[in-house]
Amino acid sequence: MSSIRFVALPTAIVTALQAGGPDANHQTPEHAISTGGDGVPCRHCLNFVEAGAPYLILAHRPFTTVQPYAECGPIFLHVAACERYAATTELPPMLGSDQYILRGYNNEERIIYGTGQIVPTVQIPERAQALFERADVAYIHVRSATNNCFQCRIERA
Repeated sequence: MSSIRFVALPTAIVTALQAGGPDANHQTPEHAISTGGDGVPCRHCLNFVEAGAPYLILAHRPFTTVQPYAECGPIFLHVAACERYAATTELPPMLGSDQYILRGYNNEERIIYGTGQIVPTVQIPERAQALFERADVAYIHVRSATNNCFQCRIERA
């Protein structure tokens, strides 16, 4: 039985951004139209934005505090409301690349050195469970292996 769950961005944060609220850089999110494929993963439903559908490009900082380890980077969201991905043990549909970076963080939202690793997508659950064997790992980020963009969070189930 899996002891992890994949967690999407909170709906309250996404709804504010979809309504034109400022991103992490205090800018209005940019609008674009998806060409389809696996290049535009929505961080709320954890699925791809369909071809022809509008989406937002914005800066996001997936941390509650601003400190040296609180990385900020680009993410995508559907323009229209979408259903939040249910926190589940199943790999989210948007994780379509061959590999991702997994990185552990402590309760102070600081990177735990030595936890970052590029992992084949099919091995993400196994690697996440291994990281959670460490008492100092509070949660894990799944990030792009090529651009380091935040994808989603993994928590203990």
